Amino acid sequence: MNLTLGPLLYYWSREDTLAFYAEAANWPVARVYLGESVCSRRHLLRLPDWLALAEQLAAAGKDVVLSSQTLVESESDLKALRRMIGDGRFMVEANEWGAVRLLSEAGVPFVAGHTLNIYNPETLDVLAGLGAKRWLPPVEMSRVALMAILAGAPAGMETEVFAYGRLPLAYSARCFTARHYNLPKDDCQFRCLDHPDGMQLSTREGEPFLTLNGIQTQSAGVYNLIGELPSLRELNIISLRLSPQSRHMGRVVEAFRAALAGEPTAADSPARPCQ
Repeated sequence: MNLTLGPLLYYWSREDTLAFYAEAANWPVARVYLGESVCSRRHLLRLPDWLALAEQLAAAGKDVVLSSQTLVESESDLKALRRMIGDGRFMVEANEWGAVRLLSEAGVPFVAGHTLNIYNPETLDVLAGLGAKRWLPPVEMSRVALMAILAGAPAGMETEVFAYGRLPLAYSARCFTARHYNLPKDDCQFRCLDHPDGMQLSTREGEPFLTLNGIQTQSAGVYNLIGELPSLRELNIISLRLSPQSRHMGRVVEAFRAALAGEPTAADSPARPCQ
């Protein structure tokens, strides 16, 4: 079982993003996902910048995957997706079915992202036929449901599980962060930059409810499967995805590394679905 660093779901400054991945090059993660998967207006880094980062991380020994957008809403989004696939140097994570079609037509292997909503082995088999080599279950899927799919999974299909971070629950054409500031989506003034880990939404009683991240809705709490590693091993899970956070991410990666190595101080940490 290995560790992967998922795509950055938040909008950080160019400097902070580059500094983050400079540190990540030295972390004990086997794979790094790069690219803007949430909102096309987040363009402080464009595809050439992500590709340059990919080259640097690959040189540091990381397996690099480029993550596609979850919502393709314009011709410019489609052109960017085609350029990503056409580059050919790195595997691509397909986060919507249009990307699956383009990758299949190009005849290149890909990762089936969790937003493809794969809930049965038949769908997984179709994706394998189209070129998928690795898949991520939907984040809300139970262990029992995952077991049922894995029992009928195509031979050679790798499974990667979202193991740490705020759960990405839903996407919308509307930008909730812009709406909070009473701004139109096309003139959002890039307010996501003010919220490096999203913006918390509370109930009327003041209890944490959700996290708003532009067009993405996330869980309020941080999901953490560090205490479930034995169970995940029983399922033959290949990879654990850790979703980037703005603080202490290196410590999170080290805690998972230690737990995988069976070091008691880390492995004895309780699982906390929300913290």
